[in-house]
Amino acid sequence: MIRVELQWLVFVYLLVFLAGIFVIWIAYEMARRNRERRSLQHRVQCALCGAQFEDRSSISLPRCPRCGSLNERIKPRGY
Repeated sequence: MIRVELQWLVFVYLLVFLAGIFVIWIAYEMARRNRERRSLQHRVQCALCGAQFEDRSSISLPRCPRCGSLNERIKPRGY
């Protein structure tokens, strides 16, 4: 039988518990960033009036629904 002091047993238990919480937190953050990236993928901001709109078509120059100007597709910053 392996003899372990209570202090070391508590220390190992807390270490494993905190490591598990850390892994779950990292997985949640990665999933959140993927959801955010997917939601911003089709978002376009008009260069003339500043309106943001969603365009899921494959047109390279979508037209703004507010002012009618043509806009280039620009990747969102930070991704």
